[in-house]
Amino acid sequence: MSMSGSETESVASRRSKKPKYSKFTQQELPACKPLLTPGIVIGAFSLIGIVFVPIGLASLSASQDIVELIDRYDAECVTANDKVGFIQDTKTDKACTRKITVPKPMKGPVHIYYQLENFYQNHRRYVKSRNDKQLRLKEAASTITNCEPEATSEDGAPIVPCGLIAWSLFNDTYSFSLNKKAVVVNKKNIAWDSDKNKKFGSDVFPSNFQKGGLVGGAKLNEKLPLSEQEDLIVWMRTAALPTFRKLYGRIETDIMASDEITVVIQNNYNTYSFGGMKALVLSTTSWIGGRNNFIGVAYVAIGGICLFLAMGFVVLYVLKPRYASRRWTDCDVWHHSRVAFFFVFKPKIYNVEAAVCWCLVMLHFRTLGDPAYLSWNKENPDHPN
Repeated sequence: MSMSGSETESVASRRSKKPKYSKFTQQELPACKPLLTPGIVIGAFSLIGIVFVPIGLASLSASQDIVELIDRYDAECVTANDKVGFIQDTKTDKACTRKITVPKPMKGPVHIYYQLENFYQNHRRYVKSRNDKQLRLKEAASTITNCEPEATSEDGAPIVPCGLIAWSLFNDTYSFSLNKKAVVVNKKNIAWDSDKNKKFGSDVFPSNFQKGGLVGGAKLNEKLPLSEQEDLIVWMRTAALPTFRKLYGRIETDIMASDEITVVIQNNYNTYSFGGMKALVLSTTSWIGGRNNFIGVAYVAIGGICLFLAMGFVVLYVLKPRYASRRWTDCDVWHHSRVAFFFVFKPKIYNVEAAVCWCLVMLHFRTLGDPAYLSWNKENPDHPN
């Protein structure tokens, strides 16, 4: 049984593995390629440099205006040789008095931070040791998934909040006096509003906290909901690096130069068992936040490099200017076509020159960038198979 020509073509097209034609598969979609002329390149580098350098200088100036006082107290506040035994002894008075002289005026509010070093809050098991559902919902108080070993108390009751992060809550306390006058520390609004409103429930109260088998950090007020326990909320936003600071509170009054700040520290937190360090930080702020020279240095460095490259390109363009290529004339086409003819029929005579000319002729008649010559799958007559 014979088939007609149209049926044969239909069967062949069904058996063919050739993909269906589209501008996407044939790379014929419209595209924009920037023309990087010397003027555009020099102008772009100059613009980046002109914008970045002032921003960097302004950031450095703002950072230098910030007054920051750091007092490390973990070593000086322990007199015993057995520091771990001293810090774990609940009967020992761990009060420690420190005096700090202010070198420059500090305009309020003065932020109080505690700084820990060699404390890896980003450890995978530590970060996972919490239950966000329990922190947020009252009916999930018994949900203690991922909270081991601080999931239940010694009598088996669920701990709220459970997990190692809450259990290791920082419990050093500070009381301040300025020139022998007591100073009130404002501990309100030290946590993020998003954390207080969305991550910690206003109807979830602590229960059985620090009643497990291990001795942990600070205790919580069981009469306050978790959304108002701001020290806990700040602590449970885990740090990415082993050296970090967390906000303790604020001093709302201005502090003058040469004023003496007396700090009474209750040195309760155990960093001695793992070689950690503790420090008290007093700092003012500016529009860039706390002291941070990296941002300013980065902006100045990038801006300076861009200006240097712009000047380099200017010098290079003056010494070796770039000229636009001329258009082909009919004589050019005739000459290269003649040499290409000898390449085809007498390849031994004109080898290299003829090959180059052949490519030039082909490129002349087939403009570079035209994707039409890639379209071997088109079904229409303009693009035959």
